Amino acid sequence: MIIGWSGYHASANLSIIHYHFSITKGILNFTKIRIMFFYDTVVEAITALRQRGYTLDFNLAFDQVQCQAEGICLNPAEFEITEHYRFEGNTNPSDEDIVYAIASMDGRIKGVLTSAYGMYADNLSPAMLKKLHFKIK
Repeated sequence: MIIGWSGYHASANLSIIHYHFSITKGILNFTKIRIMFFYDTVVEAITALRQRGYTLDFNLAFDQVQCQAEGICLNPAEFEITEHYRFEGNTNPSDEDIVYAIASMDGRIKGVLTSAYGMYADNLSPAMLKKLHFKIK
């Protein structure tokens, strides 16, 4: 017998958790699918990410993200974008920004990258463009 249920839960901190329960052969299975947070400003997003362990400041380079303060460089195969938040200015295009939460594949290195839409696209490797592109659209 298989019984399943999926749902969403919104909490006071503006997060939504999508989860799924199922029972198969008398065993209860619980899978948390995704946690989504919503922020009104770039500063709010960065502050919350820092509180959740994304403490490094990354910058874009041609074929990697770099944290100059710690001497860390990660190429596109060495990191994943775990969260991203897009902010659009109401009247000023210069207010448009994307905040990326970046983690090394082993999860030991975590930081934040902010980027204005398309600002650095001409100066990035094809691999870096591919890594960031699917998150922008």
